[in-house]
Amino acid sequence: MTSILSRASHVGVFAAALAYTGLTFGALAPTAAEAKSNGYFYTVELAQPVETATTTVAGGVAWACKGTTCVANKGSSRPLRMCRELQREHGAITAFTANEEALDADKLAQCNS
Repeated sequence: MTSILSRASHVGVFAAALAYTGLTFGALAPTAAEAKSNGYFYTVELAQPVETATTTVAGGVAWACKGTTCVANKGSSRPLRMCRELQREHGAITAFTANEEALDADKLAQCNS
């Protein structure tokens, strides 16, 4: 016999899974030095720290942010677009590195404009 979960049950299960993932991923967000050694494609330094370790979806990827550092695995967009998407979520970005290659000053200024 099959049972059909109500829509509220589906939402509750999804919310619980999302909260668990966010808490686990956010608690494990590495420092900038750890991010490089752990193979993250993107490493970002924010001008203002996040209040608590958090997971944010920006540019189609999940960013783990803790303090002033955010990291993420590779996405399909150009680095400047990824930077702009994260900037919309967390404010000014002071450094953005994709595959260990930093955005130059002009592109970083475009990201923050």
